[in-house]
Amino acid sequence: MSTETVDPRFIDIDLWPTQVAIEAMLEGQMAAMATIRGQAGAIAAAAEAAADRLRRGGRLVYAGAGTSGRVAVQDGVELGPTYGWPEDRTVYLMAGGRKALTDAVEGAEDDAEAARAEIAEAGVGPDDVVIGVAASGRTPYTVAAVEAGRAAGALTLGISNNPDTPLLAAAEHPLLIETGSELVAGSTRMKAGSAQKAVLNLFSTATMIRLGGVYRGRMVGMRISNIKLGKRAVAMVAELAEVDGGTAQAALDAAGRDIRKAVLIAKGMDGDAADVALAEAGGDLRRVIGA
Repeated sequence: MSTETVDPRFIDIDLWPTQVAIEAMLEGQMAAMATIRGQAGAIAAAAEAAADRLRRGGRLVYAGAGTSGRVAVQDGVELGPTYGWPEDRTVYLMAGGRKALTDAVEGAEDDAEAARAEIAEAGVGPDDVVIGVAASGRTPYTVAAVEAGRAAGALTLGISNNPDTPLLAAAEHPLLIETGSELVAGSTRMKAGSAQKAVLNLFSTATMIRLGGVYRGRMVGMRISNIKLGKRAVAMVAELAEVDGGTAQAALDAAGRDIRKAVLIAKGMDGDAADVALAEAGGDLRRVIGA
């Protein structure tokens, strides 16, 4: 596996001046990002397919072990605050369970049966999207989760940093990010992990865009959870509805702090009518305003 090989250029990195080592690591991170460019079409196809499933009420199911599993969980937990994605529509399958998010759980990544059992226990089905992430592409737990998800009819994605691996073969949408050897051999939290997070960011953001979470470049599905975001929401409604701040704040209050509904109220729509219109449009504000 290329992610496990030692690059002779960095064999004595522990003897280098710290700044030189950091500059070399930074170059590696930039090179890792460059490997993603060739996967733009595949990521787009996966996002569009995922949005189709999720419109039917499905869930995002993230599966992984170790660093890759933690990177996958990070992507999922950010979708609620950013796009208002419901927590009950996100499932996390982490080898070793929640404890493995902070502690290593010996042997967990080799337990394929545990992954199959967890897919069954979660009731994964045709409306769901299973995303397996493994730098090696061979982690038994992750491969089994994707295989079981696909057998249950779910849409499946596999993200790997090595070619010709079981994970890529198991997934309906294989995404290869061939980042090569690491500066610190086997430390996939570096180039491989950074590239995984970037791919997940691209995939999930594109999926949320297709689901109406973005309108005119704004996160209109954003969850208002603090004062800063409250001010941002008022500015957003004021700009999108072309009203003053006071009107925007009143609309947000009337809408129960739902930005999309507040925009429609600020533009003169009745609250109940706004609910119906957004429901019929699948939450897509552009479709409602266009109509």
